Amino acid sequence: MALLENGLKGFVPNMLIGVGIAIAAPILFPAAAAGLRPVAKTLIRGAVYIADSAKGLVSEAGEQLSDLVAEVRAEAAAAGNGAKAGKS
Repeated sequence: MALLENGLKGFVPNMLIGVGIAIAAPILFPAAAAGLRPVAKTLIRGAVYIADSAKGLVSEAGEQLSDLVAEVRAEAAAAGNGAKAGKS
């Protein structure tokens, strides 16, 4: 998880700045509105894709961790350490 956090550390703020500029530009420069709308849509589409991908990765990692915890508890209970397996 730390690898993912370190990898995205500077990405998210930079992406938000870019989206903010793309949204504010048509207000500040009306002539640029027609040209920047497709760019803004592409940036937002990319951000949604990244968010969905990250959500899937986190969900999968959480599921694997839950499986490991359940497996360890089952092994501890089978070994006769049921009282210790329930404590965390």
